[in-house]
Amino acid sequence: MATIDCTAANILNFNIYDTNVEGLNCPIYSSFFGVMGATSAMVFSALGAAYGTAKSGTGIAAMSVMRPEMIMKSIIPVVMAGIIAIYGLVVSVLVAGGLNKPESYSIFKGFIDLGAGLAVGISGLAAGFAIGIVGDSGVRGTAQQPKLFVGMILILIFAEVLGLYGLIVALILNSSSSGENLCHSPCFNPCCALNKKSGACPADPLKTGIDGCPA
Repeated sequence: MATIDCTAANILNFNIYDTNVEGLNCPIYSSFFGVMGATSAMVFSALGAAYGTAKSGTGIAAMSVMRPEMIMKSIIPVVMAGIIAIYGLVVSVLVAGGLNKPESYSIFKGFIDLGAGLAVGISGLAAGFAIGIVGDSGVRGTAQQPKLFVGMILILIFAEVLGLYGLIVALILNSSSSGENLCHSPCFNPCCALNKKSGACPADPLKTGIDGCPA
């Protein structure tokens, strides 16, 4: 195995630079994952909200034939299902807002935004299904026994919280990558790495010896 001549005269010859035009950390396809994150957040949460609204609306329509005075009181499941779509809309707008600078959009941020979109989208889908099923049965049962109303509301709240959990995780993920992204990898010098330093290239061209390596 060949050894590296890390003398003062040769150390600068081992500097390795990131020569990619867009940067090694910012490939051209990194924005694809961000777009898919925004799409997933909106699509999945809208699917959950649509199912919850349709399923609850079916129960309200069937109940209101005999008890029309309870229509406004039974509209709560539809309202709670609609909030699920707002969760996805918020995350989708935040993710899309980070796509306005494609030249500094790293692959790391793309994966983070994809995870954030899936977190809130699939959580919203699950919450929408729960709200729809509970709302359908709940309004039918409340029409026959009004004392079930409080219990139905409590169950709906716990179902709604499932989507809120996904929103919280998505916001944490999105905020963790809100800093400035460095597209180009820093210069690497194996001589500095062999000397148990950081591996970064010597910053001062005059300090070409091993001691010139950044700590």
